[in-house]
Amino acid sequence: MQYSWHGQSCVQIKTDTGKTILIDPYITGNPLSDLHAETVEADVIILTHGHNDHVGDTEQIAKRTDALIIGNAEIADYFSFKGLKTHGMHIGGQHVFDFGTVKLTPAIHGSTLQVGNELITLGIAAGILFTENEKTIYHAGDTALFTDMKLIGEQQEIDVAFLPIGDNYTMGPADASLAAQFIKAKKVIPMHYNTFPLISQNPVAFIERLEEGQGYVPAIGEVMTLSSSARFEKEGE
Repeated sequence: MQYSWHGQSCVQIKTDTGKTILIDPYITGNPLSDLHAETVEADVIILTHGHNDHVGDTEQIAKRTDALIIGNAEIADYFSFKGLKTHGMHIGGQHVFDFGTVKLTPAIHGSTLQVGNELITLGIAAGILFTENEKTIYHAGDTALFTDMKLIGEQQEIDVAFLPIGDNYTMGPADASLAAQFIKAKKVIPMHYNTFPLISQNPVAFIERLEEGQGYVPAIGEVMTLSSSARFEKEGE
């Protein structure tokens, strides 16, 4: 399995079966993104919640690529009304797809989409556990620290975790470092920072809070590989 980070909370996963998954594809308007909504490929789009900086270019990409949109039931309904393919889930629910297994975890955050001058509430926020061939990536979504993260780590061995560190709207570095201890991920990658001034953070300072070797700050678009032995590798190693 290969994966990469593309600014804010946008993560791309390429499965062992050749499917491309986009999580929270906020591309247009994202100053850190190296992707282009007009050309990026996607077989599946998974959304953690309804905020505009996470839903991003979902509709445009799904219309062009015929991608399946996965999210909470309200998000799925919203996009199904637009004629797009969707699969609705909810917190604690798990589903086995032909490309891997998706489970939605709790996240403490809002989920309102702004469309023009209208605010549309789309269920509640979630995190994501994605598993393929016994390798698991945890995308925490936008969330505060909560003690039940310990249960997530106890119930599921996590190979790679993407944790928000921007503060103000999500956990900051101190709380995210506790979250890393709770979930016991083998590798932790910070996200949701430096997209705009209010969430400016030093990601290197964050990983210095973690156990030695646990944290990693990838370059935008850097491709990393999760091997069958769960060894973390950068492309080319």
